[in-house]
Amino acid sequence: KKKLSKENACILFRQFLLLNFISGSLKTLVTLLPTNEGDILMNGVNIHDQKKIRSIIGFLPQEFSMYGNMTAYQAMDYLAVLCELDKRTRRTRINALLEQVNLTIHKNVKVKAMSGGMKRRLGIAQALLNDPKILVVDEPTAGLDPEERLRFRNLLAEVSENKIVLLSTHIAGDIEAAAENVAILEQGRIIFSDSIEELLLNAQGKIFSVQIPRTELNTAKKQVQIISLQQESSTSHLRFIGKSDAQIMRHPLVIEERPTLEDAYLYLLSSKGGE
Repeated sequence: KKKLSKENACILFRQFLLLNFISGSLKTLVTLLPTNEGDILMNGVNIHDQKKIRSIIGFLPQEFSMYGNMTAYQAMDYLAVLCELDKRTRRTRINALLEQVNLTIHKNVKVKAMSGGMKRRLGIAQALLNDPKILVVDEPTAGLDPEERLRFRNLLAEVSENKIVLLSTHIAGDIEAAAENVAILEQGRIIFSDSIEELLLNAQGKIFSVQIPRTELNTAKKQVQIISLQQESSTSHLRFIGKSDAQIMRHPLVIEERPTLEDAYLYLLSSKGGE
């Protein structure tokens, strides 16, 4: 088990996913930005010891790029040299990682000729070069097509079997596919830290749906927070967060729904906002 401490909050985790993790916080965690005050401890190492922190983490930013005229293998070798790996170790490690991310047959393809999904997989490979204890990934599936998104999620799930994966994302599907636990940050503070199951239980009995005439839609919007809306010619189908005092809750067609992860996330934010 490893430990992450932020703003007087302490999280103990094996595999973790950080949802709604603002860019500045993430950059601080990977030592790209200094802390304003206080300390962050990762595996007992203070964030101010940058050399030691960088030896235990691997990082894939949302916008990953390498020299376009380098091949996948050349890019990996270049970065491995920067990691101070010797020649024999570099060769063995690079080949193993390219195999793991399914890029072996593309190792001689230039980076500029790669698809977005291939570049993201190359990004994971480079982040694992130093065999880190913790892998930090920022918005990993943003901009990927559905097939590549699924491939990438499976890759992260595989990596998480023997490493801690800190995943910053706003895509609920990424969370469900890769994480056991979730931490949610709001304005730099941790407002939830527990299992995904507990997050879903927190929203149980709070999510509803109803079909109403389109003429009543504006009234409904003033009463409850609408999560999703489907419009038909004369009716509107709403999925919303319930409020006991809302008139729409007394509608005879209101149905209680099983919350999705996105529902639970939105309910948590709305309930905290009302405190």
